[in-house]
Amino acid sequence: MSTIKLTVNGKAVSADVEDRTLLVHLLRENLNLTGTHVGCDTSQCGACVVHIDGRAVKSCTVLVGQANGANVTTIEGISKGDELHPMQSAFRDNHGLQCGYCTPGMIMSAVDIVNRKGNDLDEHTIRHELEGNICRCTGYHNIVKAIAAGAKAMAGGQ
Repeated sequence: MSTIKLTVNGKAVSADVEDRTLLVHLLRENLNLTGTHVGCDTSQCGACVVHIDGRAVKSCTVLVGQANGANVTTIEGISKGDELHPMQSAFRDNHGLQCGYCTPGMIMSAVDIVNRKGNDLDEHTIRHELEGNICRCTGYHNIVKAIAAGAKAMAGGQ
């Protein structure tokens, strides 16, 4: 057992966990932040994407000890109260989801793409950058539209 300390969605967290505990399990089981999903158990699908110190990471590949001292942001932490993050709004407005299971990971990856690549994203860049995020329901067309719209909305100051 180890005691880890990190900041999750702006709040200090301390937990005693087994050294083999994955970050995704800490988030879901210990902190009840169930927006981060476990989709494949093999780090293939991207449903578990969170931000660690501002970078998108698949939380099913990170031991909690590796995140000790880090700042972790989950899908629950990107909105401002009841006001959705611009990328969340863009997914809603552009029908960028069907069942919704992959959506939190897609949104967290999309925010990271915008942070790294800027607000003027073309379809090729979005599709290339989404490698590692799998949606089993859609053909990605509306996801790509949503990310492009969300990127432009993020330029508006959020």
